Amino acid sequence: MAEIKSFCSRLSLFILFITAPTAVFANFDFNANCLRAYQNIFELKLNTAKALIANEKKLNPKNSIIPLLENYVDYFHLLTTESKADFDQLKDNKSKRLDQIEGDDKSSPYYLYAQAEINLQWALIRGRYGEYFTAAREIKKANGLLQENTKKFPGFHLNSKGLGVINAFLGNLPDGMLKSTLATFGIKGNLQAGMNMLDNLAENLPKSTYEPFYEEVVFYYVFVLNDIAHSSNAYQKTMKYTARMADSSLLKAYLQAAVCAKTGHNAEAIQILQNRPSGNYYTSFPYLELLTGTAMLNKLDVSAATYFNRFLQQNKGVNYIKDANLHLAWVSLLKGDTGAYSGFIAKVKNNGYVYQEKDKQALNEANGPIPDLTLLKARLLFDGGYYSKGVEVLSARKAEDFSAGRDRTEYYYRLGRLYDDLGKDDAALTNYQLAISNGKQLKYYFAANAALQMGKVYEKQKNMAKARESFNTAIQMKNHEYESSIETQAKAGLNRIK
Repeated sequence: MAEIKSFCSRLSLFILFITAPTAVFANFDFNANCLRAYQNIFELKLNTAKALIANEKKLNPKNSIIPLLENYVDYFHLLTTESKADFDQLKDNKSKRLDQIEGDDKSSPYYLYAQAEINLQWALIRGRYGEYFTAAREIKKANGLLQENTKKFPGFHLNSKGLGVINAFLGNLPDGMLKSTLATFGIKGNLQAGMNMLDNLAENLPKSTYEPFYEEVVFYYVFVLNDIAHSSNAYQKTMKYTARMADSSLLKAYLQAAVCAKTGHNAEAIQILQNRPSGNYYTSFPYLELLTGTAMLNKLDVSAATYFNRFLQQNKGVNYIKDANLHLAWVSLLKGDTGAYSGFIAKVKNNGYVYQEKDKQALNEANGPIPDLTLLKARLLFDGGYYSKGVEVLSARKAEDFSAGRDRTEYYYRLGRLYDDLGKDDAALTNYQLAISNGKQLKYYFAANAALQMGKVYEKQKNMAKARESFNTAIQMKNHEYESSIETQAKAGLNRIK
């Protein structure tokens, strides 16, 4: 009942907004029907949204909010299914929708905004499939449209949503084709500026007539906090801002579970995932099975295999297949079944694609030596936030028990990460330095990431000279795993301590 009252009050406020004399645009009518469709999209009830959009087409076929809503549906369909085949089929919709909007009411703030949103959504999807040049052009287009719209309609606060995402995305973009292409277009971002824009919107939208767009702002802000900025505040801010979202929202469950899983709140992630809303109203989202399996495995629970297998059975897309099989290989190793381990490693090598960083890393690991069981347990326990238990597992052995090179470097690195998150800075720094000394010439990421984490520890301690030295050490190491990501984070660290 409280949710119904909340929605009604929001709807009344929004209708007042769109029917105010300064905001009446006949051909961009974000009416009550469109608002309901929009809300269902952001609860991941895509079939309900489609039905509402189809009804709007019958009642108001020239309403140019329709192509924008249809694009949202495609965007979230592709995000949840990871289907390359659907992507190849649906991407042709972009030009048709833009054609419909471009012939409409130029006096509306939605005129440029809707075009920008469509371009930005397709750019973010294309980046997942390596279409970097087209994605760069779409980001350039979206940025220009939003900048122009801000000049024309400075009071239209939704401009800051797209500009915030673009600034944050470009401000922390690893070196590569997309970054170099955007540089040729003269587009740069500013991570902190983008985060400030999104934080300001998340804080103030509920107090304004733009409140119905709150869930979308939070969706993008969590993405920036968790996946782009790797912010130490990601958990706290995500849980704060998603608290206002309806419990019936599957998107809310995903956002909360993803940030919990990534920030060491493993038990909470499992609870959210196991109690997430379900039913035929919701779009299929196989990735949530993978996320559940990962969280279960992080507490060394071999029943995680059920969720990885469920993901592989339900998945119709191309991403995370290698990653899921690698996790199944680890389950086999924990069970002492090296034969099954080898079978899943063969699947990592032969099945799936390498569009996503996790799948690339899974393939790298499959081509490497079988992991030491103690180190694997410490790694999983760290990812789950079970830091004391991780230290206990490693403390049962000494550095000399591990072969020089990869395993010994990883031993020091894992101890460093565990002590770091336990707040034992001195022990963390000692082990990070040993990881660097043992692994700086290796292709593995342990030494470079140890240097990056050292920089963060020194930054926290306000020892900026040592922080700068550590960040530079991370940047100077080359030809290792995650090189672009680690270097980008180290450069962001240098920018913070200027």
